[in-house]
Amino acid sequence: MQHVLDKAQSAKKAAVVLSCIGANEKNAALQSMADALRENAGIMIKANAKDIDEGKKNGMSKALLDRLALNPQRIEGMAKGLEKVAALDDPVGEVIHTALRPNGLSIGAKRVPLGVVGIIYEARPNVTSDAAGLCLKAGNAVLLRGGSNAIHSNTAIVDVLRKAAAKAGLPEDAIVLIDDTSREAAAYMMGLNGVVDVLVPRGGAGLIQSVVKNATVPVIETGVGNCHVYIDESADLEMGVEIIHNAKTSRPSVCNAAETLLVHEDVARAFLPMMQRRLDEVELRGCEKTCAIIDATPAADEDYYTEYLDYILAVKVVGGLDEAIDHISHYGSKHSEAIVTGSYNNAEAFLARIDAAAVYVNASTRFTDGEEFGMGAEIGISTQKLHARGPMGLKELTTIKYIIRGSGQVR
Repeated sequence: MQHVLDKAQSAKKAAVVLSCIGANEKNAALQSMADALRENAGIMIKANAKDIDEGKKNGMSKALLDRLALNPQRIEGMAKGLEKVAALDDPVGEVIHTALRPNGLSIGAKRVPLGVVGIIYEARPNVTSDAAGLCLKAGNAVLLRGGSNAIHSNTAIVDVLRKAAAKAGLPEDAIVLIDDTSREAAAYMMGLNGVVDVLVPRGGAGLIQSVVKNATVPVIETGVGNCHVYIDESADLEMGVEIIHNAKTSRPSVCNAAETLLVHEDVARAFLPMMQRRLDEVELRGCEKTCAIIDATPAADEDYYTEYLDYILAVKVVGGLDEAIDHISHYGSKHSEAIVTGSYNNAEAFLARIDAAAVYVNASTRFTDGEEFGMGAEIGISTQKLHARGPMGLKELTTIKYIIRGSGQVR
């Protein structure tokens, strides 16, 4: 695994340089990277076609193929994402607080980069660009390890971004791709303490849990999205239909898509047929009460734990708010949860009692996204509680350094 170590150490050297580079230089590099993505779109789409062809041969689902695919619109979105990050305030060097102690010491805290941020992720080529841009703006080098199903796409994207960053005067190794997609390479990367400062896994539950359980490098857990929408007895039912339609079908392969629909028993007979007509392309797996009202496959307990990332929705009729909250607390992944209600009291109770990174009233879970939250792109959605929670933007990619100025004080 010497090749993995060599790449990680090259990123470590670049991180030292990046930590001292000013906002203007970083922003110029981000613009250069955005321009290069546009200029080289054809190269990246051609590389992506190889991944798509192999994905089809390997039986990849329609939703996951959509997650993998690049086209001119998505590449333009990647470029605009880099430009939005460039337009954001640079968090590095921000003074958090200062205090003058009675002994004359001036003690302050400021934001500094994390160092080398390792990203282990699956078939989302846009993550390559987003991660590179965010890490660079926060003064970090990024060590990328994507999945085998996107290797051609990721290689092409990283090649374009590295050349553009170097052209703008930044170290080329600010962006490094581990092109060995074996499990052994990933496991080795997880143990690079002292070289990699933090790992961020992005992907399905299996990948994330593998990193959390096996890494010795500190990990920020992200992204498994077993998200729920609860239709309360006082809900505007047409609003509820539109919200669950958006939350489930606008892009089912992403972590903020809804996987379970909970419906109050008092409105189930009116709401469920409306919902089924609107979600005609979605396979429904329902409880006994659901199956008595609409045509659905009987759900097993496992269905309520599952992050489908596909056109499948688990449905359950519940007796009220308490049962809905209990269900979410038991089966949820603490990502994003929503209530559709006309009751102020029920909305406030839901907001207070649901333990998740993002909790919604009368809105789709699909808004849990760094760009939608005004952060530009995001490195992932953290579902843990230490260091960062929710969309991880620039500030979440920094840490704190204490700066103490004295005049000869001793203790």
